[in-house]
Amino acid sequence: MAQAQVGDICLEYAVTGNPEDPAIVLIRGLGTQMTEWPQSFLAALAADGLYVITFDNRDVGLSTKCSEDYTLSDMAADVVGLMDHLRISRAHIFGISLGGMVAQLVGIEYGPRVGCLFSVMSGSGNPEVPTVSPEMAPYLLESASGREPVIELSTRNRALFGSPAYPEAEEERRRQATAAYDRCYYPDGVARQMRAATRDGSRVERLQQITVPSLVIHGEDDPLVALAAGRDTARHIPGAGLHVVPGMGHNIPAALGEPLAAVVTEFIRAQEAARP
Repeated sequence: MAQAQVGDICLEYAVTGNPEDPAIVLIRGLGTQMTEWPQSFLAALAADGLYVITFDNRDVGLSTKCSEDYTLSDMAADVVGLMDHLRISRAHIFGISLGGMVAQLVGIEYGPRVGCLFSVMSGSGNPEVPTVSPEMAPYLLESASGREPVIELSTRNRALFGSPAYPEAEEERRRQATAAYDRCYYPDGVARQMRAATRDGSRVERLQQITVPSLVIHGEDDPLVALAAGRDTARHIPGAGLHVVPGMGHNIPAALGEPLAAVVTEFIRAQEAARP
């Protein structure tokens, strides 16, 4: 892992693969860290000929913790700043959940820097589209304090919000929750990221400015961001495709790493083949 100074923000990042290959930047969701990407996914992307860049968003992990609120556009600028640091003029952008919102803004605000855009398990901010199911909503309000209670709550939530067709053993979920807590537990950053997402509002009109090849990927069984949100996002990005993954919830389990990487690389190759 390494660090990049991007304006006033220091971003912790890591790379996988050959730097001579086309780059893809992966953007994590709300409050999650780059170490939570499944290795099966990173390795498959690199094996398929991509230079994979992962990083901790601001206010998360080992990147700079902020003292004031910021916007999703600020987070999109962080992505491009990291690309500048690595001297990458153009990259594919792949974002999950809140990271999908940031990826959308990279496509809107920095289109020439984007190869293909992947908005995953995310939404457009359209207030008319339902997101969280009524059954799951109460769980989002639960909190805990202290190492063991927080790890316990995270372990349970990873099952509740995960992929029903690809369940992870409790031991593995607890290992992930423990590793995330011990590396960095910072709820203030999660709150600021949530405010940034809320204040960004609807991107429905802005999404129509995206001109890069785009693919929306969404789990058919996502309990946190309903499939309707993914369909809505694809509808508003000109020419966007929609790939629905049966049995996938609001995570990328290790078992889906290789299949999902194949979806990404096949889309990229199809766009390259279609170029004049």
